[in-house]
This record gives sequence, structure tokens and C-alpha cells, in this order.
Amino acid sequence: MILVFGRNGQVARELALLAPEAAFAGRERFDLADPGAGGARLRAWIMEQAPTAVINAAAYTAVDQAEADEDLASRINGQAPGAMASACAGLGIPLVHLSTDYVFDGAGETPFPPDHPPAPLNAYGRSKLAGEMAVSAAGARHAILRTSWVFSALGRNFVTTMLRLGAERDSLRIVADQIGGPTPARAIAEACLQTLDRLRDAPELSGTYHFAGRPATSWAGFARAIMAEAGLACRVEDIPSTDFPTPARRPLNSRLDCVTLAALGLSQPDWRAGLRDMIQEVRDRP
Repeated sequence: MILVFGRNGQVARELALLAPEAAFAGRERFDLADPGAGGARLRAWIMEQAPTAVINAAAYTAVDQAEADEDLASRINGQAPGAMASACAGLGIPLVHLSTDYVFDGAGETPFPPDHPPAPLNAYGRSKLAGEMAVSAAGARHAILRTSWVFSALGRNFVTTMLRLGAERDSLRIVADQIGGPTPARAIAEACLQTLDRLRDAPELSGTYHFAGRPATSWAGFARAIMAEAGLACRVEDIPSTDFPTPARRPLNSRLDCVTLAALGLSQPDWRAGLRDMIQEVRDRP
């Protein structure tokens, strides 16, 4: 039995479609904000469930709110994943843990390889880096998948926001100097399941990987692609990040080098195909 942490997030909801036999642990089953002293309560709970593998698709994702609530973000994103990994080490089972491009400072214009030194700019990034470090130190078979700019028809995200605003307005001003790789949540879910299979057979593949969509684009470029795919006439005006200040600093360069994915039998998804599938899914809804 695969135990998935997260129930209502985009990746978790895609996992529920791909692996309905898995057990999904939302907040009602275990509140990751209270993992117990040093994560001991969470570790004991996982041991009681006796899963054959664990996927952590749960996270504190309110990036701006984390600036004022770093302690909570650190418990959910840092301490809890460490407890999960410790339990997996005790059970001898693999763990896939999802992380983020926000562990980097966004300097330069080249894609960050997985072994590039992290330097998060904000509290959310620090909390996610703490989780990565705890997972790596626990000794479990594991894969940390850093991803970025996640979108799906099954949740709130940049694409759903653009579809709504694009239908309401003639033009939108969108940040154009932040560059990254939009990533379909369905592709991430598929990658999680395939990675578990690889880790079962080849524990030496444990480590940190990048899984982000290609090709790199800006938020403004992504928005224009959304409008075009949806047939919306809304114009997109490029603006710098300084015109859209937020409590948490965002990295300007979120490009991720995904070349090591080949070891897991994975490749980068094309976000344009994922966007096309997502918009068709939205159109097909009753």
C-alpha cells in the first residue's frame, strides 16, 4: 500500500486518479502541523500504517504568508518530511518527497543543476530546504523531486487564474523577468509513481532530482500561451517584478537542469502539451 501525504493538492489529486488503491492522508488523518516532539508522533503513526512506500505531496505553500508564519511552514515542510523519511528508513521502504525551485536564489540565467548550493530567498524556500536536508539525512531510500510552477485542472493555480481573468478583462499586466518551467501536476504524479518503482529495484538511485517542464518561459510568456490555447483575446503586458511587489522575494531564474532524470527513466514534460490537455479537460467538464 502506497501512503500519500496530501489529499487536496494538485499532485495528490492527480495521484488519486492514477493510483486509486493508494491511501491518502489529509489533515483529517494526520495534521502535519503537529508531528510531535521531533516528529516522533508522525514517525510512529507511519510505522503503524505499515505502507510499502510513501509519497509526500503535502506542503505549506502560502509563500507570502510564510514570511509571517515561518515556524508553521518549517514544521510542515521541514520537520514532518524528516519524520516521514525516518519511518521509511525503519520500514525499509522508499520515499518520494516533492520540493521546489525556491531553494535557489535565482541568480544568473543558466539552469540550476541538482547539486548547486541552495540559497533560498524567502521563508518558504528555507522551510523546503530544511525538509530536503532532513530527508537526505534519515538514511531511507528516497528521491527528492524539485519541481516548479505546478498547474492542473484539479486546483487553483496560475493557469486557472489566467483563464478566469482572461475571460473578464481586455488586458493583464504580468511579470516577465521571472523565468522558469511550468510543470503539469499529472506529469509530476506519474513521475512519483515511476520513481518509487525505480527506488524499489535500485536504492543506489537515492538522491535529489529536478523535474520541471520545458521549454523555459516567463510568467508573461506562459500567460500569453494560456490565452492563445484558450482562444481568449486578453492582451498580456510585460512588467518587471518591481512593479508587482510581494512580501516574499521570488527568484528571477527558476530554470532547473533536469538531465539526471534519465537515471530514473524520466524526461522533462513539455508544458505546452500539458496546457493543451488541461484546457481541454476544463472544456469537457459538465
